[in-house]
Amino acid sequence: MILANDPLLSGDVDLAVVVIVLVKAAITLGVVLLATMLMIWFERKAISGLQNRIGPNRAGPFGILQTLADGLKVLLKEDLIPDRSDRIVFRLAPILTMVPAFITFGLIPLGGDFRNDNGGVIEIFGHKTLMQLANPGTGVLVILAMSSIAVYGVMLAGWSSGSKYPLLGSVRASAQMVSYEAALGLSVLTVVLTAGTLTTNGIVSSQEPFGWNLWVTGLVPFVVFCLAATAELNRPPFDLVEAEQELVGSFQTEYSGFRFAIFYLAEFLNAVTMGAIIVTLFLGGPTGPVPIGPGWVWGVVWFVLKLVAVLYVFVWTRASVPRVRYDQLMDLGWKALIPLSLGWLLLLVAIRVGDDAGWNPAVVVALGALAMVVAYGILSLAFAASRRNRQLDALEGVID
Repeated sequence: MILANDPLLSGDVDLAVVVIVLVKAAITLGVVLLATMLMIWFERKAISGLQNRIGPNRAGPFGILQTLADGLKVLLKEDLIPDRSDRIVFRLAPILTMVPAFITFGLIPLGGDFRNDNGGVIEIFGHKTLMQLANPGTGVLVILAMSSIAVYGVMLAGWSSGSKYPLLGSVRASAQMVSYEAALGLSVLTVVLTAGTLTTNGIVSSQEPFGWNLWVTGLVPFVVFCLAATAELNRPPFDLVEAEQELVGSFQTEYSGFRFAIFYLAEFLNAVTMGAIIVTLFLGGPTGPVPIGPGWVWGVVWFVLKLVAVLYVFVWTRASVPRVRYDQLMDLGWKALIPLSLGWLLLLVAIRVGDDAGWNPAVVVALGALAMVVAYGILSLAFAASRRNRQLDALEGVID
């Protein structure tokens, strides 16, 4: 049951409850659309500053209406559909890139008072509810499922275009998703292990006031999640799916007009949503000090500040880190992030088991670290042997 953990639905569902749910849905949709528009402006403005350029400065104060102007302009462009395309799939693909991000954002606590085990509950017109659209009992699993589904829009867009460059981009997207989804899921499992719940609201509550999973899990899952999320978003330096020098416009090559704008918006919408997920899982979500006034107001303030900080790091990385090669992208995912995240998860499980059994924590950590070092050494030897065998095979082929 999707909304079972919301106190608003714990009793009878009357007209007032339905109205509150509809209002929450409208507010969530408005917030995510506004955040996406601001993210486009923020990224262009921040990159211009980092690269010593001016950036948008004509449409509205500080160029803040530039995104709106670009959106109105693209609506007037001709909507082209290639002759060799699968027309139905070609039309549906852009929508499939946006819907998962909208659904995911509805699971994120945007505010609330988490002090004194309040669980982020607020009161609206005499009804208690949460400052999030839905709080399913399997919230983290829904988020992982949506992150996996999002790539289908990219894959189907490339396949349905009937052109080789979009098809190559969609194949790259599929390989990239498979390579980094495992590391992403393993890093999330460390958060679930620490929090003891799959609900996003419960994960935030477990971090109140400053027990953030950023340091409770030992920083490594946070770094792995951020790297894997950047690859999942196809953002630089992992934007091999949209490598213009190699694939023209990749899966977007044959798109124009409004459908191209949907892909463009989806890219930034996914960035905002993934930033909100990082804030929720690792940075305490809306939790923080409450100097004066209502706690839920400060919850919104802290959530926005944390989200802006995470998004700035995304932009900073885009402006300063060059694109990696495709073999480096695959090596990082399969040879580094997946073994590291799996080893760290097993180490945290050993610490939890040792704590329940009353073992010496220092001994558990030392033995776990030793096991990770030995495993890394074995993996390194296996990789070196595989690389040497490939070189010998290539040499034999040249001689023959």
